[in-house]
Amino acid sequence: MRTTVAVRLLLFSFVLLVFSHGAFAQIGIGVSVNFGPPALPVYEQPICPDDGYLWTPGYWAYDDDNGYYWVPGTWVEAPQVGFLWTPGYWGWGGSAFLFHEGYWGPEVGFYGGINYGFGYGGVGYEGGRWEGGHFSYNTYVNHVNTTIIHNTYNTRVTNVSETHVSYNGGTGGVEARPTSQQESYANQHHVGPIAAQTQHVQEARSNPEQRASANQGKPPIAATAKAGDFKTGVVATKQAGGEYKAPPANAARGIEARPATTEARPNTNSHASELQPHKFTPPNSGNAATDKKYQQQQDNLAAKQGQDHQKLQQQQEKEHQQAATKNYNDTQKQQMEQRHAQQTQQVEQKHATQQKQMEQRQAPRQTAPKQESRPPAEKPH
Repeated sequence: MRTTVAVRLLLFSFVLLVFSHGAFAQIGIGVSVNFGPPALPVYEQPICPDDGYLWTPGYWAYDDDNGYYWVPGTWVEAPQVGFLWTPGYWGWGGSAFLFHEGYWGPEVGFYGGINYGFGYGGVGYEGGRWEGGHFSYNTYVNHVNTTIIHNTYNTRVTNVSETHVSYNGGTGGVEARPTSQQESYANQHHVGPIAAQTQHVQEARSNPEQRASANQGKPPIAATAKAGDFKTGVVATKQAGGEYKAPPANAARGIEARPATTEARPNTNSHASELQPHKFTPPNSGNAATDKKYQQQQDNLAAKQGQDHQKLQQQQEKEHQQAATKNYNDTQKQQMEQRHAQQTQQVEQKHATQQKQMEQRQAPRQTAPKQESRPPAEKPH
């Protein structure tokens, strides 16, 4: 999944072109992030909760307001039989660290050469395999209760580095490049993170203790037994993967356009891979049944919007690969990046409208005050 992002270095001029068509406030320029995520923490894997659950390793995600935060490793049901998880990874793109989203597919593709552990040693996956419609677990690297789950085997995993480096390329990063076969896996039919994974990320982002600035690279919740459940079956970090280094004071994420005022501020993501799951205000109607109904509506919309993000990301990733293969000139690259920025803004505007409409539908309805009853006026004599 080699998404060469050198073309994104020209993003400054492209973003200005995009925003010149909108009635937004005056545009200022942000700066590229110049620091990678902390080292991967050391932790134990929680026991597999049930047959059919696959392991998805933890990783450092990024939030504009709070910096890096740890998304715990967790067990997740595969979206369909035969699918495996290719973890996301951070990679140096020439002037910024960029996150490549993970995906489900029939083969495990390139994930930066990062040693996430538990079968993800940097290349492929040795934690299990599909056999006859059932997933068989390699107990050498997975924590499985074999008295309950019988489809297991035990094969020693060797030649795995002990590094806890969490990013590919750049200074101190893992030096690995995708093979042609790994690149072909990214072009196979695959799907993005499922709704449970999206909710898992939201839960991690909303927990201040998961932020690297608070835990110094040693998150209190390193892994969970099930996605989104941060209370039952959680595992704490044993130790940080390396010395924590606070980010530079002037560091910020991405090259982005920022309005000089807070008025009419547009979304400034220029690629679908940069989009974060949307936040929804938890329903609080005062009626438990109604709140449950509203929560389901929010979950359904969040899953649909996540699918929109993934579909657009796959389309843009494919076009980046075509640009590299066909050796696009600067003009062609500029046109492609401008188109990607416009596509990303359009999908986020659509999602903002959807969310606003849902909030309006779920808002408590105000009943009109009752008119005070008055006796009929006496007729004049």
